[in-house]
Amino acid sequence: MMQQFIDQIYNIVWSDALVYFCLLSGVYFTIRFKLPQLRYLKDMVKLLFTGNSSDKGISSFQAFSLAISGRVGTGNIAGVATAIAMGGPGAIFWMWAIAFLGASSAMVEATLGQMYKEVKDGQYRGGPAFYILRGLKSKVFAWTLAAVTVISTGFLLPSVQSNSISISANAAFGLSHHLIAIILILILGVIIIGGVKRISRVAEYVVPFMAGAYILMALIIMALNFTSIPDIFYLILDSAFNVDSAFGGVIGMAISWGVKRGIYSNEAGQGTAPHAAAAAEVTHPIKQGLVQGFSVYVDTLFVCSATAFMILFTGQYNVINPEGGFLVHNLPNIAPGPEFTQYAVAHHFPLIGDAFVAIALLFFAFTTIMAYYYIAETNVSFIMGKNKSTWMVWALRILILVSVYMGCVTTAASAWTLGDIGVGIMAWLNLIAILLLHNKVLLLLKDYDSQRKAGKDPVFDNSKFNIPGMEFWNRNKEEK
Repeated sequence: MMQQFIDQIYNIVWSDALVYFCLLSGVYFTIRFKLPQLRYLKDMVKLLFTGNSSDKGISSFQAFSLAISGRVGTGNIAGVATAIAMGGPGAIFWMWAIAFLGASSAMVEATLGQMYKEVKDGQYRGGPAFYILRGLKSKVFAWTLAAVTVISTGFLLPSVQSNSISISANAAFGLSHHLIAIILILILGVIIIGGVKRISRVAEYVVPFMAGAYILMALIIMALNFTSIPDIFYLILDSAFNVDSAFGGVIGMAISWGVKRGIYSNEAGQGTAPHAAAAAEVTHPIKQGLVQGFSVYVDTLFVCSATAFMILFTGQYNVINPEGGFLVHNLPNIAPGPEFTQYAVAHHFPLIGDAFVAIALLFFAFTTIMAYYYIAETNVSFIMGKNKSTWMVWALRILILVSVYMGCVTTAASAWTLGDIGVGIMAWLNLIAILLLHNKVLLLLKDYDSQRKAGKDPVFDNSKFNIPGMEFWNRNKEEK
């Protein structure tokens, strides 16, 4: 009965309306901001390594790492496998499409996070609830999204990450799910008690290492299958568009699952990344918006593609036929998830395949859980306002540890369904907000461009614009 109720909510949240809303929003922002994904690519990379941290804020690279730690998670391994299983190889094209289009949405929401941030509890705080309250002047809207975000990132989404860790570690090392859960909550507890500074420092070192090692493995497998690269590209494109292909019957599923898993993975427009963006110490809001736009590319075009190519090269996947049975059934009795990737790596490296993917997923998913905690804590701080939020922060810490434990011992289907509901509701609310506020981002982008053309390092001064709600940017740098 309960599962039936959850499934009904899922079907409402993730109807085709949300899929096309995400795609069309990305198209609109891409056109409105004149292809920022390409025009500012050089700036994105340059800004990534400029700027320093302060007593109140973290550096651009630390904010990028924190955002990437949220983006690069189980969606890059288990999520890609699920997209292929449900939508065929063509789903990968739609993951690429939503990443390219979503980079513009990510730029807008991250810039808004910077625009309307504030100093609270001795550190920069910001995110969708902040820019809705300050920019749209709607307490009800802001509080609703803050509450949804706390529930989603504090309880629903961590279970998805820990579930994938548990499944892959059990398959690779034979560890019990309960033991894995205990180890995870002990390590996570030590890190989250240290707050955003400790979380960002851990992410700063772990994220480049984990992504680099994983992509290196994918490149090795691509090199071993070099002659098959054109065939894989053809398979992906043919499956995405050709109704007469072997996967013609699941083209609609390819779009739906490609967008769904793409958004889950890269989080563009979802409303999670603006929290990390707001924590950065920068001189102009657009700077961090561009850095966060680049993080979408890293997540989907690099890491998700790495997983997809490993799986498709080796043929270690199944594709479910919506009418019953399978269109491809290469892995009997294997459910869609991290085991597709484990089998793919083990195909070439049988001695280390399972363990490599399990360790990679541990890093990916664990850092994502850390990012979720920071996001949830930021929204707890918003809800409490000027009141001390110590007891709520401790309640949140307990909640997220419980979620991690439950994710380890529950089924993958239950964990993913609840996680998708959380992602979907946040995406609906946040996309509406950034569409209503995007003209102010356009104003700041013009200011950034004019300063850059004048040969200056862009510095934003709101006293020239008097945009309401941006009190932080009304003060001189020395006063912040």
